[in-house]
Amino acid sequence: MQRIRPDQAHALHSVASTRALERRWLAALPPHTLMQRAGLAAARLAQAIAPHAAQIWVACGAGNNGGDGLEAAAQLKGLGYPVSASWLGQPKQASTDTLNSLHRALAAGVPLLAQPPTLQAGDLAIDALLGIGLQPSPARDPAHDSDPRLSAWIQHLNDSPATVLALDLPSGLSADQGVPVLASGQVRAQHTLSLLSLKPGLFTAQGRDLCGQVWLDGLDLPAHEQPADAWLSSPPQAPRRTHSSHKGSFGDVLVLGGESLSRRGLGMTGAALLAARAALHAGAGRVLVALLDEADHALTLDPLQPELMLRRPEAMTLTQATVVCGCGGGEAVRAWLPRVLSEAPQLVLDADALNHIAAEADLQAQLQARASRHLPTVLTPHPLEAARLLGQDTTTVQSDRQHAAQTLAQRFGVVVVLKGSGTVVAAPGQTPRINPTGNARLASGGTGDVLAGLLGALWAAQPDAHTTLAGFLAACSAVYLHGQVADHWEGTHSLTASRLAAALRPINTGF
Repeated sequence: MQRIRPDQAHALHSVASTRALERRWLAALPPHTLMQRAGLAAARLAQAIAPHAAQIWVACGAGNNGGDGLEAAAQLKGLGYPVSASWLGQPKQASTDTLNSLHRALAAGVPLLAQPPTLQAGDLAIDALLGIGLQPSPARDPAHDSDPRLSAWIQHLNDSPATVLALDLPSGLSADQGVPVLASGQVRAQHTLSLLSLKPGLFTAQGRDLCGQVWLDGLDLPAHEQPADAWLSSPPQAPRRTHSSHKGSFGDVLVLGGESLSRRGLGMTGAALLAARAALHAGAGRVLVALLDEADHALTLDPLQPELMLRRPEAMTLTQATVVCGCGGGEAVRAWLPRVLSEAPQLVLDADALNHIAAEADLQAQLQARASRHLPTVLTPHPLEAARLLGQDTTTVQSDRQHAAQTLAQRFGVVVVLKGSGTVVAAPGQTPRINPTGNARLASGGTGDVLAGLLGALWAAQPDAHTTLAGFLAACSAVYLHGQVADHWEGTHSLTASRLAAALRPINTGF
């Protein structure tokens, strides 16, 4: 059994891939082997997280997830734990494996309760109601969520002061998308034991809020025989920065954005400066800033970061830098997009640059043409910006974040960073990555600009920066490090975007 931490990569398997693994091993192993191993894994984790529980209640659904729960109850009872179970199933409708586990639980002396018991703090409740058996379906009426006891038991699990351990995933959460699929609610677990494989929905959308600490037990079977549908990202690796390095070794980043207050009365200069500061602190060799400010009193330097080199947009040299375009761009950035799309050798598009592209077919065609010219591009949309690019609404994007990111990547031939809980990074020909770092400290204005600048710096430093693969790897590293700062943030100060930018460091400095 393995506790899932963000310090190493993990393969993620969809429901279809997990079912394929199950079928393979059900055919190869003696009957009831998988369910016995699943129940034993659940019992072992239950002992570890609640060794002194005065009461353990196992809520079992009618399917095989319920069978896993009944098997866990039998194992725990055999070890002397005070365990009871409730079961939604009927013997005549149960699978052979589930019926076997029911008989084992009854033979072990597990009380089968019609109503959930009253649980106290320190007790343990095991959610074995649904597992991966329930997925989003347009044909299913969410107002009729099967047995009425299901919603009552979910509510009981959520209202109880006991620790909740979910088997496979919290009931009511979709394994592939990480979104709710029950009108009656979803279980909120403190621990989730994923069996046989890890599922993408544990780590994106609502998954991280509902799953608590995720554990994996592969049931002593090699899940790698089934190709991963996605990967949980690991800490980034970068070449060592040698003593003989110079500023040219780490590339130039050019930030274009920051519409002035004088244009429409909606000043967004700070967004471009945040992106530029992030690039500087993340180790870019030089950072140039072209502010979209036509006023006579336009900034000539950043007084808090004088290392930044300010340029007039018309004086930009795009062909020698990794360009970060759109941060605070407003309406003003529209005029510069044709040139940027045509000339930038490596291009990060964020914020208003994405909104203008979403609104204009000509700009979309130029973006697609970059891929045919082998000019790599990274898009960094939040869900609303992704919805505009796809011609959808935000709810549709959030209902399947991995699919939305992959669709955008294929449509435009770009790397896509779909921001949010469990940020998804997708690119043509690459297995998607889901980021395991970050938290609600990042839910404030400007943190997305910091991410764009950080991404630009990591990309510019790569010796093969002119490739889409380099952009993909830089994007994966940037979202990981961006979230890691939030995860490690300490002290009494809130994590503002400017503090986030200042906390960034070059990776693998070597000294």
